[in-house]
Amino acid sequence: MAHDEKPNGGKMKRKAYEQELRKLQAELCRVQDWVKESGARVIIVFEGRDAAGKGGTIKAITERVSPRVFRVVALPAPSEREKTQMFVQRYIAHFPAGGEIILFDRSWYNRAGVEKVMGFVGPKEVKEFLAAVPEVERYIVKAGIILLKFWLEVGQDEQEKRFLARINDPLRQWKLSPMDLESYRRWYDYSRARDAMLKATDVSHARWHIVRTDDKRRARLNCIAKILDSIPYKKVRRPKVELPKRSKEGKYDDQASLKGRKFVAERF
Repeated sequence: MAHDEKPNGGKMKRKAYEQELRKLQAELCRVQDWVKESGARVIIVFEGRDAAGKGGTIKAITERVSPRVFRVVALPAPSEREKTQMFVQRYIAHFPAGGEIILFDRSWYNRAGVEKVMGFVGPKEVKEFLAAVPEVERYIVKAGIILLKFWLEVGQDEQEKRFLARINDPLRQWKLSPMDLESYRRWYDYSRARDAMLKATDVSHARWHIVRTDDKRRARLNCIAKILDSIPYKKVRRPKVELPKRSKEGKYDDQASLKGRKFVAERF
């Protein structure tokens, strides 16, 4: 079944999701092997509305691979010094070296989104950004970096449902910030900012891939499948691994050395 099929129009069941996810995560491990061997460099940008599922999607991508290859970058609000830098400057420090995949949980596109809507920058700065960023991304791609850009789109009703779930769940309240509440209030301002951004920056060398995320499980699978389709990886032959015999040279009673040490209380 294709990932975008919706049997009975309902959301994907957990069992079916986990089965498909495991297959895709196995392929991500093959991507990892290829990236390490080939020295490829990959940047994956995740943008979208608040509560659209960026964090869950990134977790699904990274939970079975090495954090030394798949590195997640989620920068905090810029410092006073960083506010005076070029829009892309503080992100360049996190660009990949050979054998790395960088996942940006929000990126330089903050300039066209939250910074524009909240009035942190003026119309002139936003216009200059939208004109400049396709050329900046052209240089990124010409340097040999694979650049993928995802916009995660959630509907109004589903966003409201997720915000209310965060408000009512003490384990998820940390996910809710004043900016999130403002993004909820300014839904249509964000819609206009999104459309202007997509119109200016959806270019042939750096396309946007838009993912519907009202069904989080389908969205994660569709996103991973698109990543796999977009990276020209090949299966790397791994050497057969066998567990060596433990050396008995210098053998001693290592458990006796722990006697008298205080262990954590076994509550479970």
